[in-house]
Parts: sequence; C-alpha cells; structure tokens
Amino acid sequence: MLRRLDGLIATLVLVALAIGAVSVRREPERLAGDVRVVDGDTIELGGRRLRIAGIDAPELRQTCERGGELYRCGETAREELRRLAGPGLTCRVAGRDRYARDLAVCEAGGRDVGAALVSAGLATAYGRYEAEEREARRRRLGLWAGTFQRPAEWREAHPR
Repeated sequence: MLRRLDGLIATLVLVALAIGAVSVRREPERLAGDVRVVDGDTIELGGRRLRIAGIDAPELRQTCERGGELYRCGETAREELRRLAGPGLTCRVAGRDRYARDLAVCEAGGRDVGAALVSAGLATAYGRYEAEEREARRRRLGLWAGTFQRPAEWREAHPR
C-alpha cells in the first residue's frame, strides 16, 4: 500500500512541476551592445546573430531595377539598416525561424527597425508589417519604385 501511495505522490509532484513549468512565462531576452550589420535583415549583437523578425530584405548580391537602371538593392538595404541600427539599438528575441535562427524585434531611438525598413520600401513584409508594405507600394518607395524579384524568389534562383 505504501509503495502505491509513494508512486501516486511522485506522479502528482511530477504533474504539478510540469504544469508549473508550462504556466511560467519568461520575459523575452533583451540584447544590446555593439552591433555589426551583416545584410539588410541580419545583425550580430551581443555575440549573437539575429534576423530581424517580420521582414525579408534583398540579398547582398541582389540587383533591382529603377528608372531603367540596375542598382544593388541588397547593399542599399544593408546601408539603411546600418544607419537605423546606430547607438542605442536594443533587440528582443522573439523566437526562432524554421532554420533555427534567432528572430528579433529591434528598436533604435524609439523606432521599430523592421517597420522602418519596410516603410522605406527596402524590405518586404514577412508575416508582419503588411500595412507598412502597402503604404510603401502605394507611394512607390524603394523597391516599389521599379521592378525587383522578391528576396525568397531571388535566393531560390541563385543558390549559393
């Protein structure tokens, strides 16, 4: 009888611990420090590589067309991210993508960096910032001022 009772108590304790672990909400991890911009949607911050959540920027080698001329839209996106990610950049890790990369929502000067890139037409919305993309398209800003291949399509056509 005591063995059964011990087994039942042990099971109840394990169930209670499991429920407690699920119900405890962790604060999102926040990072700040020296930033290195890798490309138009990827940075290194605090020794971690982070992909900006909710956007997809042209690849560094990607070119786009505007006014009948080709330009390096991937480089343009990276330069704008460098400008935006100046001193005071903070990021909140928001999960991982399907490639196990850390996704982060980043702010600088009280401004959401992902929203700013999409609003300027230098990145496309990817699960977030759809209103910003619609407005950039309407105003024909950045990528929307000419023709371009969406970054995911470009990557598929240009494997490394």
